[in-house]
Amino acid sequence: MKISEIREMSISDLRERIDAEKAALDTMKINHAISPLEDTSKIRKARKDIARMMTVLTEKEKQN
Repeated sequence: MKISEIREMSISDLRERIDAEKAALDTMKINHAISPLEDTSKIRKARKDIARMMTVLTEKEKQN
C-alpha cells in the first residue's frame, strides 16, 4: 500500500485497516510456522504497511 493512499484515509478507516492487517499478519505467521509460505516477503511487507499506517494515524491524531 502506498503512503499516498494511506494519507487519504480517515482516522476511523485507518484504525479498522490496522486491525485487519494485524489479524492477517498473525494468520500468515501461524501458517508459516505450520508449513512454510511460498513468498515469505509478504510477512515483511505486511509489517511495514502496518507501521506506515500507524505512523500516519499518529500524525493525524496529533493534528486534531
